[in-house]
Amino acid sequence: MRKALAAAALLAAGLLFWRLVPGGPLEVTLPAGVNAAQAGVLLRQDGVIFSATLFRLAARWSGEDRRLHAGTYRLRRRMRLGALLLALRDGSRSPGIRVAIPEGFASWQIAQRLEAAGVCKASAFLRYVRGDNPEGRGLEGYLFPTTYYFDPDTPAAQAAERMRAEFASRVVPEFIRARGRSNLTLFQTMTLASIVEREAERARERPLIAGVYWNRLRRRMRLEADPTVQYALGRWKSALSLDDLRLDSPYNTYVHYGLPPGPICSFGLESFRAALHPAATDALYFVADGRGGHVFSATLAEHLRAKRALKRRLLRGKGRSR
Repeated sequence: MRKALAAAALLAAGLLFWRLVPGGPLEVTLPAGVNAAQAGVLLRQDGVIFSATLFRLAARWSGEDRRLHAGTYRLRRRMRLGALLLALRDGSRSPGIRVAIPEGFASWQIAQRLEAAGVCKASAFLRYVRGDNPEGRGLEGYLFPTTYYFDPDTPAAQAAERMRAEFASRVVPEFIRARGRSNLTLFQTMTLASIVEREAERARERPLIAGVYWNRLRRRMRLEADPTVQYALGRWKSALSLDDLRLDSPYNTYVHYGLPPGPICSFGLESFRAALHPAATDALYFVADGRGGHVFSATLAEHLRAKRALKRRLLRGKGRSR
């Protein structure tokens, strides 16, 4: 009983502090397709609200859960629910240009999309992302893929930092919750997740692909991941040549053992979760099946048979199309 009373007293004190201490202004981006439960989590992570559950219930009761719009909102930390719902309903969104960054985009693709939309110069964005920033390090992989709203002529540094802030609020908590379940660091997990993002076309295969790479890492086998070579080339090619596979680059996992030096693209949460929780599989190889999926094999002999079967099927398909 005493413990329950003490817990209640602490909760009451926390709520009182929440209501009495004024919060500072901030911008919060709600991505396209967000629902009230997801919005509540984002708002709680940014310190706008005390409870994601209370927000979801209040939004449902008021009908605001059916009127949530994607955008970047100018809000304040520690807002009352009533004021927050009014701000979201009245569209206290930052005016700006809508830019959708897909999962799997590399930094050069993000830069081109930002310039095409009139947000910032691609060259300035790439300079900042590739190391011309206060930390002096690359930000590939830290640019979270979602929908953003930017003012025209936004400074490149500000655009990049907005994406990095989204990464910090969406990806880092996933890693913290899984702490102790993986032998990889956050940066290593990001690197593996980026490879999974570029390899996987079907969502259900992400953990399997991650499982294959985990197995190869544990056995000290080269990853031999095509996307890492494509990243080293600076473009996504549909087919790699033998010369490509011999490319002298630390990102070429056909030549070098282990993970490449860093992420090769912006990955989504599902690929990151797959890297954190790979499927338990004995597969060491996979090959695209030509239909959006892959055939997984435990031995080299099985893998070669799968490749031959795919080649025969493709040749039959060409014959029928003539």
